Amino acid sequence: MEQLAGKVAFITGGASGIGLGIAKAAQRAGMKVAIADIRQDSIDKALSELSGGPAKGYQLDVADRAAFQRVADQVEADLGPVQLLVNNAGVAVSGPVGLAAWDDWDWSMGVNLGGVINGCKIFIPRMQAHGLGGHIVSTASMSGLLPHPGTVIYTTAKAAVIGMCEAMRSELEPEGISVSAFCPGPVQSNIAKSGETRPSHLGETGYAETDKRRQGLGDLAHLFKTAEEIGERVIQGVRNDELYILTHSEFRDGLKARCDAIYASVPNLPENQALKETFPQLMSNPIHAAERDRQKRLKETS
Repeated sequence: MEQLAGKVAFITGGASGIGLGIAKAAQRAGMKVAIADIRQDSIDKALSELSGGPAKGYQLDVADRAAFQRVADQVEADLGPVQLLVNNAGVAVSGPVGLAAWDDWDWSMGVNLGGVINGCKIFIPRMQAHGLGGHIVSTASMSGLLPHPGTVIYTTAKAAVIGMCEAMRSELEPEGISVSAFCPGPVQSNIAKSGETRPSHLGETGYAETDKRRQGLGDLAHLFKTAEEIGERVIQGVRNDELYILTHSEFRDGLKARCDAIYASVPNLPENQALKETFPQLMSNPIHAAERDRQKRLKETS
């Protein structure tokens, strides 16, 4: 979707951090912007910064399906059909998996994965119905590609989002709807403060002491990319139709090691050619070769 001017972008978690960075970049690209967030005070502040074009704000808990439906209806009534959906709302819990409470799992999975599912379930039929094409960007994380200790709950949701995007890409592409898995590295955002929005009915946590120790590490924001940089990267990824929108070169070696490890784990057994011929769709997905070739072309022309 190279031409963005005049089209509608709907961004969850759009009132601060990465979401606001994406909203600003979308607005600079000439889009009409709708941001959704759980905190009304954050929405009000964000709208004061989105003065470069049409912008609306909507209070929303992305885990609330009925509320999500109502907001989707209102966005379309206010701005028109959504062609860029950014499922960005996210929360973070971290610490040893053995300390996790059920509420830690349910809250994180409900927002980080459930919110993405809800956004897609609500907006894909609308995109199919309006026939104008579209693009869905869902925020995963480098933790979904490079899991590491202490982030089991977060990684579980983010890895699921990546797989979801890959499966949807080849299914929706023939209908003019593209899909991207957005996997940012460290960014200056408010995700560390997401506990302030945690619902009371999911308030039990095994990570109270872990969070205190993490907050005691000090401010490391100077090492991270800004939300504005990341927002521009997302819009660039949409224009380039990238399957994976990555943000940091520092992960290159780790990604190669993981891919090499997976490939090296394939057993050296005789291949059942009849199986391969009967189920070619299980053996490979053409989106991966297409993305490899796309990235090669992009780097050759950059």
